[in-house]
Amino acid sequence: MKNKINTFLSIKKSFFTFLLFFTTVNSGFAKESLPLFDPMDVFNLEWATDPRVSPDGKSIVYVRKSNDIMKDRERSNLWQISIDGNDHRPLYSGLNSIRSPRWSPNGSKLAYISNDSGSQQIHVRWMDDGETAVISQLQQSPSSLSWSPDGKWLAFTMNVKSESESIAEPRDKPLGAKWAKEPITVTSTRYQWDGQGIMEPAYRHLFIVPSDGGSARQLTFGEFNHYGSLAWAPDSQKIFFSAHRSENWELVSDEADIYSVDIITKDLIQISDEVGAERSPSISPNGKMIAYSFEERRPLAYTPNQVAIMDINGNNKRIISKDLDGDADNLQWSDDNRSIFFSYDQRGIRKIGQLMLNGEIKNITNGLGGTTLGRPYLSGSYHHSAQNIAFTYGGGNRPADVAVLMNGKVNVLTELNNDLLDQLKLGDINELVYNSSFDDQEIQGWYITPPDFDPQKKYPLILEIHGGPHLAYGPYFSAELQIMAASGYVVFYNNYRGSLSYGEDFALLLQYKYSSSEDFADHMSGIDALIDKGFIDESNLFIAGGSAGGIATAYAIGLTDRFNAAVAAKPVINWLSKTLTADSMVGQIYHQFPGPPWENLEHYWKRSPLSLVGNVTTPTMLLTGEDDRRTPISETEQFYQALKLKGVDSAMIRLPETSHGIASRPSRLITKVDHILAWFERYQAN
Repeated sequence: MKNKINTFLSIKKSFFTFLLFFTTVNSGFAKESLPLFDPMDVFNLEWATDPRVSPDGKSIVYVRKSNDIMKDRERSNLWQISIDGNDHRPLYSGLNSIRSPRWSPNGSKLAYISNDSGSQQIHVRWMDDGETAVISQLQQSPSSLSWSPDGKWLAFTMNVKSESESIAEPRDKPLGAKWAKEPITVTSTRYQWDGQGIMEPAYRHLFIVPSDGGSARQLTFGEFNHYGSLAWAPDSQKIFFSAHRSENWELVSDEADIYSVDIITKDLIQISDEVGAERSPSISPNGKMIAYSFEERRPLAYTPNQVAIMDINGNNKRIISKDLDGDADNLQWSDDNRSIFFSYDQRGIRKIGQLMLNGEIKNITNGLGGTTLGRPYLSGSYHHSAQNIAFTYGGGNRPADVAVLMNGKVNVLTELNNDLLDQLKLGDINELVYNSSFDDQEIQGWYITPPDFDPQKKYPLILEIHGGPHLAYGPYFSAELQIMAASGYVVFYNNYRGSLSYGEDFALLLQYKYSSSEDFADHMSGIDALIDKGFIDESNLFIAGGSAGGIATAYAIGLTDRFNAAVAAKPVINWLSKTLTADSMVGQIYHQFPGPPWENLEHYWKRSPLSLVGNVTTPTMLLTGEDDRRTPISETEQFYQALKLKGVDSAMIRLPETSHGIASRPSRLITKVDHILAWFERYQAN
């Protein structure tokens, strides 16, 4: 009997040894055989935005986004999950889109904005039984949704149309005559906006509507805009907001003050009057103080958003974030009135900080991100309630999930993309810190290696340059760059001088210098640092970028012929024409140039890639939306025609019915990358 038992145990041990060997080999084989990230996988990605903790701290509601392959649009649904990660379920999951979920003060209701009824309206859901109601009948889309503390009102902002001024009265036409359309009369300074085109005269005003439904009531008036977050007084009688209510507001950049309005009398009181922009008021839980964002008004390309506080009546104003070298955003009071939570960026990472009223700063957590699907921009949001913080958690291999910070510990609650991305091979993100050849300035960058990367082999390289230029990339998931890596390229991106998250001095290194040989040196030094690692094929270098990255691309090929091919997406080519045709003219001239173009012709021309077009020999593709009003397609046309006159191999890709956000629709993102890779494939050296 003993021998039989030993024989059985020996057979069992041999079987499990074989099973372990087979599983290990099979696992390795399965990993090797996993498919690569394909452009069409963009339609299968999901990501979380706008998480909101319930007033009792027990659950989180968030917007769950995905891409609809049939409608070629983002779809936004509403989901709820318990603070411990259980009970993950949809509150609304349909073909329409939902945004701005907001808990009522007692947590019994949830307000949100949806087009479920055919237009953008405010809805309320009763959380105990799931009943919902449309409580508004608005003619325009609402935003900045905010509950009154007593739960009786919902405040929001909405455009109110204004009458258009007519220069000449239209003539009466004969009955049945078919005349040309009436002319469009433009008399305002800010008459256009990217994504909206030529705008009808309208001004954004404050409204309230009963939370049980009823007629919306307008609280502010005049030819002024009232944007941003709305904050209620504790007695639910006043709303605090930010606006620039001066006659010359159209010609002034970065100026705004905080006001309050009485919801019964509509009396308006100006609370702050500093030179600069006071925005995003947040009322302390005890109702005694206002925290707000303050941006000094100065003619520089970057000025940080600082945290300021004052008494509820506007007295005792003081900045308390002087030790923070960068922007502080999304201000939220702690429950005990003693500190303010905020988000900030540091060395390519978005974080949550806590600012004590004496100016002491604590880092609470890292890892916000993952809400910009296309390229790896810093992104992400958070919400604080009942001593818990929910936030969008993003990383290098995943778009945003929902995470919670509770008792100092981070717990990622969702796995929105594991079903897809666990079955694919992605490129690995690696940090690269180096010094610029221009002035030895330290530059931080990253490079993505192709799946199954072998450091003993040589790979073609794509330099991909971020926009702004005062924005920043980070080590986050990027569908566009992963597609490039899956096509066999090492993809390099950096936070060149002028990028945010490295302090004010670094951001201002490009003051009056974009684009220039200085940021060009930052890019080329990074490429040389990668070449020194031994796995880059020097005969196959490529360059691409969008917006400010498109400017840098067009400028770079006027300074070097090292790149086999270039793709400049939605670039500025001629600053003289751009500033006087784009929607951003007022702010851009004030912040980025020493004066208007007619007084600084030489400076504007020196910054323009068109000034270097005589040097260009690099095959260049230009990719721009035909409805772009931020970097108008006339910029692209100037460069394209100049290249053709020079005999440079070039192509102009015009995207119909598309504005500056050329990757805002899933198919456009795919088309963008497909064109970039097809263009580069033409010019790969054997």
